[in-house]
Amino acid sequence: MTAEYKAKTERIEPGYRDISDRLGDYEEVERILEPAEVIEQAERCMSCGTPFCHGYACPLANIIPETNELIIEDRWEEALELLLSTHPFPEFTARVCPALCEGSCVKGINEQPVTIRQIEKMIIEKGFHEGWVKARPPVRRRVENIAVIGSGPAGLAAAERLNKLGFNVTVYEKELNPGGLLLYGIPNFKLDKAIVKRRIDLMQEEGIAFECGVNAGSDISYNYLKRRFSAVLLTGGTQLPRDLDIPGRKLRGIDFAMHFLKAQNKRIIGEPLSPGEDISANNKKVVIIGGGDTGSDCLGTALRQRAKEVYQFEILPRASECRCEDNPWPLWPEVDRVSSSHMEGGKRRWSVTTKKFEGDAKGNLKRLHCCEVEWIEKDGRHFPEELEGSSFTVEADMAVLAMGFLGPGPDPLADKLGLKRDIKGNIEVDKNHMTEIPGIFSAGDMARGQSLVVRAIADGINAAENIAAFIEPALRS
Repeated sequence: MTAEYKAKTERIEPGYRDISDRLGDYEEVERILEPAEVIEQAERCMSCGTPFCHGYACPLANIIPETNELIIEDRWEEALELLLSTHPFPEFTARVCPALCEGSCVKGINEQPVTIRQIEKMIIEKGFHEGWVKARPPVRRRVENIAVIGSGPAGLAAAERLNKLGFNVTVYEKELNPGGLLLYGIPNFKLDKAIVKRRIDLMQEEGIAFECGVNAGSDISYNYLKRRFSAVLLTGGTQLPRDLDIPGRKLRGIDFAMHFLKAQNKRIIGEPLSPGEDISANNKKVVIIGGGDTGSDCLGTALRQRAKEVYQFEILPRASECRCEDNPWPLWPEVDRVSSSHMEGGKRRWSVTTKKFEGDAKGNLKRLHCCEVEWIEKDGRHFPEELEGSSFTVEADMAVLAMGFLGPGPDPLADKLGLKRDIKGNIEVDKNHMTEIPGIFSAGDMARGQSLVVRAIADGINAAENIAAFIEPALRS
């Protein structure tokens, strides 16, 4: 292939399954590129002089250009080994990561960036298909035991790294199955739960123990953990959703996004639902308050549950379709993103705030009272100001609050230990991820605040390295 042709090769998107088909199931909607198309995209990467994708953008520092070069040379197994050297779970981020690396791809200065996420997806899936991804228990086992509390992205990443270092790792999960956010929070149409189970099974083969249905601090005490483990890592994530304190909030039919998504994921994996958990949008008029990814996930879920109508409201103004002057490369592009769920239906509105929920005589939600806002700058900060005459109402049987999280919230173990919290309510840790109690560590969203799956994975790995460094001096003393 000539250099001239390479320069003209454009970005290729895999696209999605037909809307009429995917709305009838919960299977993954995104297609996968053909191997030849992946190689073409990898070749686009080779004209880069100074890559910003891994050193600047990727929290895991994936070695992207060198991995792509191996693909071009048809050395797929070596490309997989290089990818796994920095990233324990490419199959997760290849499906749910917004691809920070692509936002700083040098191609993105004048063209569309390389489809790095799709290349990653092909590498790991080819690795599983060819049998290259297999259980690799540590050659030497140490005597120390480490407890990881929580099995979301940070907990799994920490457990994987600690196990590779030879420690005996037990992961405690309060739910009936391991996976945390990956299993219960992300819709199946974005991340098939079989993909999560495949990785958990592999980790068990490598010697990691999972104890599910166990709430640390309630079902097992700190004294129990202290007697059995050399260190404890808390990775409980962000559990406290942002609420909307307006009149009518106590009406039936108003639920948090994670409760709604979790209910559907439990149905998919076959877990029982209590009456209070059995939330469905079937045959309802639904309003989703919050315009982010979680709100988009709720939109796609509501459409699959055959909602009558679905609206998604966002208080912020609609972002630009392309980069603004104050958002230059290689910064993350702050642009309007249309998800696969948005393509499927529903109506989106921006610069909208909800003022009141109204219900019927039986206490059921019936409508929302809203208005449009304009964002005003004052003292360097922006505030929403209601636009006079913009009030409107929308009929609704169900409202889903998808406005993000305020922090970890109450945690039985952390609260009984009296662990310090920062100003945002996160578990306070030092530069080595350790709390004020020696041997008690925290990582991921629980310590850093709500963020991306890829950042939680990176933080879990770093915490594992810090735990190993904490234990080593004790061995030498």
